[in-house]
Amino acid sequence: MPWIKRYLPRTLMGRSLLIIVTPLLLLELVTTIVFYDRHWDTITHRLASTLSGDVAMIVAYAEEYPDPEHRAWLVRTAADTMAIRVRFEPGAQLQKLVPPPVHDELDTMLVPLLSERVVHPFQVDTTEIDRNIEFRIQMPDGVLTATTTEKRLFSPTTTIFILWMAGSSVVLVAIAILFMRNQVRPVKRLAAAADDFGKGRDAPEFRPAGATEVRQAAAAFMNMRDRIKRQIEQRTEMLAGVSHDLRTPLTRMKLQLAMVGDGPEIDELKADVTEMERMIDGYLAFARGEGDGVPEAADIGAVLDQVIAGARKQGAKIDLHTEEQLIVPVRLDAFRRCLMNLVSNATRYSRHVQVRAGRRDDQVEILIDDDGPGIPPDQREAVFRPFFRLDPSRNIETGGVGLGLTIARDVMRSHGGELTLDDSPLGGLRARLRLPV
Repeated sequence: MPWIKRYLPRTLMGRSLLIIVTPLLLLELVTTIVFYDRHWDTITHRLASTLSGDVAMIVAYAEEYPDPEHRAWLVRTAADTMAIRVRFEPGAQLQKLVPPPVHDELDTMLVPLLSERVVHPFQVDTTEIDRNIEFRIQMPDGVLTATTTEKRLFSPTTTIFILWMAGSSVVLVAIAILFMRNQVRPVKRLAAAADDFGKGRDAPEFRPAGATEVRQAAAAFMNMRDRIKRQIEQRTEMLAGVSHDLRTPLTRMKLQLAMVGDGPEIDELKADVTEMERMIDGYLAFARGEGDGVPEAADIGAVLDQVIAGARKQGAKIDLHTEEQLIVPVRLDAFRRCLMNLVSNATRYSRHVQVRAGRRDDQVEILIDDDGPGIPPDQREAVFRPFFRLDPSRNIETGGVGLGLTIARDVMRSHGGELTLDDSPLGGLRARLRLPV
């Protein structure tokens, strides 16, 4: 039933406690019902029967021995041995004889029991302020009143049972909370380590702990993390080696072309060699996009100042506004490369660029808006593919090799963030960067 999920706890700790506490509460509920249905009713009925018998005995004795001497002895004996105070009102009459008044459960229980033992009209009153029970019996020569405390109808085991049940429940729940906190803590550490790794931050102090299943999950995470690191290192080393190996023949080709002389065919070959060099540099930059540096706390505003200052030196018109100081752990070189690629793209295709940075909940958001031609909505995901260019030609003057946006998104995702493209209020393209704090 999906609607039940809305009322269930969201955390593992809450759900685990619910699994423990719910059976405990149900057990206590069932035990309480059984106790009151069996013990309470049985014991109370027996105590009420005993009290009714004592009152019936007092009535029988008073009727058998009506002289003042015996009745005085009866008053003393009832008070000493039965905790019942007896008094006589000679010539008095009960106001209501039939039916006897009934006020609560005690009356309901006492009236039938007393009716079985006393043939005279009587009344039972349990409404005394000092929690006494009063029996008024119509005798032939007056009214006999017997008063006793309600304690004669209650067993202390009821209070003891409830206190033990409530106390033991509190102790058991407290112990369950302590144990569950110790079991949930390794899960939280595993989640924190996975979150740090997703944001490009290493967690060298993380060690498997907790139950066997949690340790297995932690060991699997560590193996996965090591494999991903090895894969990135191997890819970077391989492409760096390829780049180095290709630079040597390209350098020889450039020297040979320089010695050949000038001509249309030679110029085309020189342009091809230059394009190959740029592609190799771009490919190597893409391979290093994830970065091999250690994340360190950096002022995003200061990084933006450096990147935009460099773009302004080349004649770009950029307006920068940072809402507050934004300190975020990043791999500085990779993050600076990401911003440079985005700002370079914006200034290349537009006349004016606006850059805004601020905190949004638990993220830092950077907006780069331009007034250029923008990118069609159906092409905004395709431009993140490696070597994809909106301009189908390979002309150096119309753009790069198609790796700028790819590197930028790769860097953002390696920090646990995201890069998306949208329409800009300036009429061009908006690049939105979200970086977790």
